[in-house]
Amino acid sequence: MDQHPIAPRRRQLLALPAAAAVVAVAATPLTAAPWRSAQAHDDGHAHAAGPLGLAGSDVLTVVGPWELTGLDPSRSGYMFARMEVVQTLLEVDDDGQLQPALATAWQVSADGLQWRFALPQEGRYHDGSAITPASILACLQRAQARPGVLQLADIAAMTVQGRELLITLRRPFSPLPYLLTHYSTQILAPACFDARGNVVAIIGSGPFRIKSLSLPQQFEVERHPATADSVAGRAVQRARYISVARAETRTLLVQGGQADLAFSLDPPSIRALQDSPRAQLVSAMLPRTTIIKLNAGDPLLADVRVRQAIALCVERQGIARALLRDPGLGATQLFPPSLSRWHDPSLAPLRTDLRQARGLLEAAGWRQSADGKRYRDGQVLALSLTTFVDRPELPLIATALQEEMRQVGITVRVVIGNSSDIPAGHRSGLLQMALAARNYGNLPDPVAGLLQDFGPAGGDWGAMGWRNGEVPGLLAQLAASPSSAADGGRGQRARIAAILQEQLPVIPVVWYRQTCAVSRRVRGASIDPFERSYRISRLQWT
Repeated sequence: MDQHPIAPRRRQLLALPAAAAVVAVAATPLTAAPWRSAQAHDDGHAHAAGPLGLAGSDVLTVVGPWELTGLDPSRSGYMFARMEVVQTLLEVDDDGQLQPALATAWQVSADGLQWRFALPQEGRYHDGSAITPASILACLQRAQARPGVLQLADIAAMTVQGRELLITLRRPFSPLPYLLTHYSTQILAPACFDARGNVVAIIGSGPFRIKSLSLPQQFEVERHPATADSVAGRAVQRARYISVARAETRTLLVQGGQADLAFSLDPPSIRALQDSPRAQLVSAMLPRTTIIKLNAGDPLLADVRVRQAIALCVERQGIARALLRDPGLGATQLFPPSLSRWHDPSLAPLRTDLRQARGLLEAAGWRQSADGKRYRDGQVLALSLTTFVDRPELPLIATALQEEMRQVGITVRVVIGNSSDIPAGHRSGLLQMALAARNYGNLPDPVAGLLQDFGPAGGDWGAMGWRNGEVPGLLAQLAASPSSAADGGRGQRARIAAILQEQLPVIPVVWYRQTCAVSRRVRGASIDPFERSYRISRLQWT
């Protein structure tokens, strides 16, 4: 079983029919599970725990592909939020509507420049220290000083006045409350920080507290005594998260009774678990789209006709049908139907047309030679496509895209590495193409996230080297207008979608359906459409 991050594996690049690209994935036999965890004891030292065996009756085991790359909220904060250890100032419901969390109420001034958040009158962190306005302010000021979502708002000052947090902006920014739902703005106890401000422990205020922690693979949580007495007797009291890189291994853990929740399953795993006596499947369509990120500043990709030709190569329905076993996931536009205010049914859908793709490449000066490749001024049209294994379907889709582009004369080299390779390549300027699954519900108001992706400078998971003044301007209008949080701004949203469909700084491939395997030992499981929580506090043993 995979205990450590798996190295990029060599894959045979198969010649797959564009309409039905199929890649066989062989499951790896499950061997003895050598998981070990560092248990925290009163002496302050770490001691090894036993191996992972059959899921115990009192410990809920959650497995997913994501490793804990550090304690800082900007790195692995999402995992501590998903396991309900930490809280943010605000929450959202399944419809993306703001809900109280540590802040009990909020209001904005008429000019949109001052936001007030009512802070809790009482409450304690897991170490017993009080949740004070000063401790909340310190966490938010720290988040503001680091790269992250708070930099999207032009914050002039953050102060506390009694039991209120006052945030003053230099210009109106209506999505501000949604930034305060992001895991990077989570509130930690003062004892979590050393003298330099580095995070050295995770002490939150959620329903669960950290029991043990062993980077980068796993951590264990238990109900905080303050909430343990208020839940039903069969509610989950203890849980652990374990990073398991390979989807087939996660599936085998479920089949063997060693895992209770398994996330990010690939299609073969889903088929293998459909009739499992140990588990049932729960799924939901998420506001996530698998995209090809393109470096429009690269001389090979600067011409929009080349980007349009690549988009015309993509057999979306074929990929969705053959690889995802879900034909309805073929992406006809960037924003999926689950983003109802951004999905535009009237937008002319993306389609596959190899003949038109070849014509566009010819018009851009790329002539096809007898060897099947395209050349211009002695240079071959050869591109690298970078992707990663955290989401198991991505390497399979990359292989299909490689073949689909080959059919029109574009040579593609697939590079399978780590998810961090994509933002690193963006910042270095060396990235050409990348295949990634972008969560447009990462911030429940998409305006804030889209400003990250398609603002003037582009973004790690969005535009790269793309020069377009209209989209950033429209996004800025939506961000400045209170109507962006209601039914207004429809015209701006439709125009943004249309420009992205025409200019293709990113190319949509398929939409995303999250499927989770749930052990029949538990009931009450559901999927958070914004992937903020695993909702383990709602689970009960059957």
